Amino acid sequence: MGFENIIARRYVRSKRQMRFINIIMLVSVIGITVGVAALIVVLSVFNGFNSVVTNVLVGFDPHLRVEPVRGNRMAASDSLMQVIGNDPRIAAFAPYIASKALLVAGRMNRVVLVKGVDDSLVDGVSGVKQRTVLGAFAFHDTPQRAGAVLGLGLADRLGAMVGAELTILSPVGVDAMVMQFNQPVMRECSVVGVYDSNNKDYDAHYAYVSLATARALFDMRDNAVSGVELRLTSINDADAVKADLQHTLGPAYNVSTWYDLHRDLYSVMKVERWTAYIILCMIVGVATFNVLGSLTMGVIEKRRDIGILKALGATSGSIMRVFMFEGILVGTIGTVLGTGIGLLVCFLQIHYQLFPLDPTVYIIPAIPVEVRWSDFLAVSLASMLLSLLASLYPARKAARMLPVQAIRWE
Repeated sequence: MGFENIIARRYVRSKRQMRFINIIMLVSVIGITVGVAALIVVLSVFNGFNSVVTNVLVGFDPHLRVEPVRGNRMAASDSLMQVIGNDPRIAAFAPYIASKALLVAGRMNRVVLVKGVDDSLVDGVSGVKQRTVLGAFAFHDTPQRAGAVLGLGLADRLGAMVGAELTILSPVGVDAMVMQFNQPVMRECSVVGVYDSNNKDYDAHYAYVSLATARALFDMRDNAVSGVELRLTSINDADAVKADLQHTLGPAYNVSTWYDLHRDLYSVMKVERWTAYIILCMIVGVATFNVLGSLTMGVIEKRRDIGILKALGATSGSIMRVFMFEGILVGTIGTVLGTGIGLLVCFLQIHYQLFPLDPTVYIIPAIPVEVRWSDFLAVSLASMLLSLLASLYPARKAARMLPVQAIRWE
């Protein structure tokens, strides 16, 4: 340990009477502590909400989706399925057909997205089957009536629970119906299941039918589908698998990850997170201004010490390091205390739910918190960097001081 570090530590923990400089230094430590703790807590809350949203969306949506670039149809050929299935990172895949249609139940009607799936394969690419709370996700189509699975919000708006009858009217051939008075393409269905995905948009706007029913409704011939949905063994491989599939399939197909399907939402969440990080860093920045002020006044107060050290042979670099070490030490104390307080608050929220939420309004019982060590590293680096910058000016001022001027009147 060099003498510069020893002198800096001695200045920080000086046992002399409390002076104005010491008060400013104490305020600096408190400010850095509060700023670091606030940063850690807020970033952890953002992480928690991000994980909740991702779990809800990814639990319903696939990890990857392959669609044709032009038009809304693609051939679910064996060669295409073989290309997709050859990747060991792909755990399951299933074709689907999706289009808007009108659902009529009694006097109620809603325009929704009707999605045709294979009830034996959908479990591998989506969590909708596990989210079925009434009935079962099994269509059991007959020539007279098909099966349909509705979202809880949609079933409530239509007044159609399990066993209710409804009619699906397809938009295919609407023009010909109006001009030639033809009968619209429709299918009589029975509600066989109701799912609850904890997402009001999905629950109120999605209805599931079998692939055969969707193919008849939307005039999808020759084994055509709207796309193929994939579930990976690890969601972290989504971008890599997307790049490989896009290269293999070529420009005729568009491959989207779970992030791409909700890019606008995740972009807004990322902007909010960075905005909160920058704003809270300003709190630490204000505290480091106090460090700058206290160190500057400390340089003036310790002119005699600086002169004596230089007279004894200390270099300008050594004097500069003394005051820089002092500023870094103040920043380290505040950072360590703030990190400990932030981690304690996160621990209490995770285990004791200090800030609960109304379960009748929200899908979670309390404010979610997820601790990531990368956030601790980012916050600590920002705090230490600001403390280092704040100590740079007074340290350079002390280093330029001439020993003759410093001890002339001593």
